[in-house]
Amino acid sequence: MNSPPENPSEADQNPRPERSDAELLTSHINGDPHAFSEIVKRHRDRMWAVALRTLGDPDEAADAVQDAFVSAYRKAESFRGEAAVTTWLHRIVVNACLDRMRRKSVRPVADDELIEAAERDTPMPDHTGEREVSMEVTAALRVLPTDQRAALVLVDMMGYSVEDAAQVLQVPSGTVKSRCARGRAKLAPILSHLRNRSDLSRVSSAKGVELRDG
Repeated sequence: MNSPPENPSEADQNPRPERSDAELLTSHINGDPHAFSEIVKRHRDRMWAVALRTLGDPDEAADAVQDAFVSAYRKAESFRGEAAVTTWLHRIVVNACLDRMRRKSVRPVADDELIEAAERDTPMPDHTGEREVSMEVTAALRVLPTDQRAALVLVDMMGYSVEDAAQVLQVPSGTVKSRCARGRAKLAPILSHLRNRSDLSRVSSAKGVELRDG
């Protein structure tokens, strides 16, 4: 006579819940060789998106993300739990991007150049060669000063609240609001040619960059 099937173990019936980011980071600090890799897998795509939109160059973005994760790996013990792990990671990525921009001494386009470009009805050049709206927005962001660009990427493109962006950038919420307002005002004449295009709504919803006057 055949034996009855064995009951599944309690472990099989109740699989171990997925560890939180904070638990993974603690495990990494305590010597778990796989914990940090899991953090990277969870967040690398979003970190890449932040870096690409901030820097506007895939190679520079890849290097910035790599630098940021190496820094996070080495400085994990500096995480104090005062903010979410994702906020901490975003802060490191944004700082890596800003460091690269400062080292390259990227010169923001002056206001009179923006006005001249708007009068010619010429969009800012897309250095990637793409003609999609999202890439036009990314290219336009490159004319902004580093502080305004970082604020707009987090708030308008990545969907962060002003308060969360302030935590990432380590500045007051009012500063984030001010930087976003100034950045939007500078982008408005550059991206005004998108107003009458059918895919403008896609830009507003997917990328969040609002074309506001003034």
